[in-house]
Amino acid sequence: MPMQKPVPVAPVAAPDCTSLLDYMRACCQRFGPRTAFVQQDEAIDYATLWAHGQALAGHLQQHGVAAGDRVAVMLPNVIAFPLAAVAIQIAGAVQVNVNPFYVARELHHQLVDADVATLVVSEVSLAALAEADAPCLRHVIVTDTSAAVARAMLPHHLAITSLAEALDAGHCPQELAQEPRRDDLAVLQYTGGTTGISKGAMLSHGNLLSNVAQFRALAEGHFDTDSAVVLTAIPLYHIFAFTANMLTLLASGGKNVLIRDPRDLDLMAREWQTHRVTFITGVNTLYKALVGHAGFAQVDFAPELIGMGGGSAIQPVASERWKALTGKHIRQGYGLSETSPILTCNPFAEDSFRGSIGIALPDTDIVIRDTEDRDLPDGEIGELCARGPQVMAGYWRRPDATAQVMTHDGYFRTGDLARRDADGHFHIVDRQKDMILVSGFNVYPNEVEAAVAMMEAVAECACVGIPDTRSGEAVVLYVVRRDPALDALAIEQHCRTNLAPYKVPRRIVFIDAIPKTAVGKLLRRDLRERAEAEFATPE
Repeated sequence: MPMQKPVPVAPVAAPDCTSLLDYMRACCQRFGPRTAFVQQDEAIDYATLWAHGQALAGHLQQHGVAAGDRVAVMLPNVIAFPLAAVAIQIAGAVQVNVNPFYVARELHHQLVDADVATLVVSEVSLAALAEADAPCLRHVIVTDTSAAVARAMLPHHLAITSLAEALDAGHCPQELAQEPRRDDLAVLQYTGGTTGISKGAMLSHGNLLSNVAQFRALAEGHFDTDSAVVLTAIPLYHIFAFTANMLTLLASGGKNVLIRDPRDLDLMAREWQTHRVTFITGVNTLYKALVGHAGFAQVDFAPELIGMGGGSAIQPVASERWKALTGKHIRQGYGLSETSPILTCNPFAEDSFRGSIGIALPDTDIVIRDTEDRDLPDGEIGELCARGPQVMAGYWRRPDATAQVMTHDGYFRTGDLARRDADGHFHIVDRQKDMILVSGFNVYPNEVEAAVAMMEAVAECACVGIPDTRSGEAVVLYVVRRDPALDALAIEQHCRTNLAPYKVPRRIVFIDAIPKTAVGKLLRRDLRERAEAEFATPE
């Protein structure tokens, strides 16, 4: 693809926009001929993105989508995703992001819970959709196959259209009686469901626009509007990529290189070299994979490259190896689905890795509290609670669940244990639910995993606690070996050198892969259930 220097254009200021519709329209009009999204050999510029979004919005309205209706998007990282996002806003609807690899049970819950009548889906998800049995669903738009193929797989009562047919129909969208306001619902972002039933975080237009503005303010001077290129390997249906990659970069008129399968490291290396990436977001496991892949040793990394980590803790060894490869440390941030998602981030001007999740974003108030909701001083560990314009309105149709996570004075309880240092940087210690209590001492899995990850022979690891009659709980460590000669004794000796005795794993188990969510978060619940079944002592 020929590399062309774009014409300098001023960025769009998110605070000046009243809704995502207003914001997307302003971005597409201002940066019209620039390339907006690339996915291998396919590309779309800002003007075409808006034009196709209008056509798809008209099609949605022709099939009964009205302002406030929920439209689900169940797609991997392909150009159809941002196209659907634009169309949903033009139609005045609410986007519901759905993992395209959900099984039928998970898909049924989300479609029914959100009362979704229209779904945009790819062929990879049709089998699950066929079994999901969602009575509310009436209309399906399939993006990468014909309507005939989809009809052969799905229930007969569904109206089915291909994306190509929807765009070719050329329906003009009906003008909304009233454009969305900042307090109106824009996105239902479902929590991962790793700790129970998945809940829909209600994110308003104001929540998302505020987070875009907050993040851009923190990164001021580090997004060159003439050359910004983001590589998006984290799924766009995840709120981290949705906001930090897709929405934020729109304001720069930058190019978004979409990676459909982040396991295809050969392709990622080629795309990186072709498009000269200047910004990437990723989880710890992605950065470790990139550093270990031979193709990235040949990449000419841009001097202005920014690597941002989130979703799970970035281990110091991962950042050190990333710097050895690229010349830059990873800037770690932190957030949740309920907070649009970014709450904190390390300043982009700093070129060091201090193990923190950074400082609070502008207009974000973060406190560390004990179990009695009392603020704790610097250095003490408690629950991180946050208040700011990016915090959700609540959980969709779950007022009781909303009440449980909000304090009396309007702070959102994150469920994460953290501390603040004297410099105002916050440090996540662990999830409250993941903390292990060994003989009255707190053991934080993140600390154990970071210590074990220092071993070159360890590819990845995860630890959990299980009931134990002697110590209350015991630490079980699961390890994926890079070197098959690595044994449990070597790991135990390493832990005894680097950890207090009560933190040393009682049992060490070698497995082929650590179970993770689609974005690379450890599924400790699955490991805990396995460990309890195999090793827990009766109480």
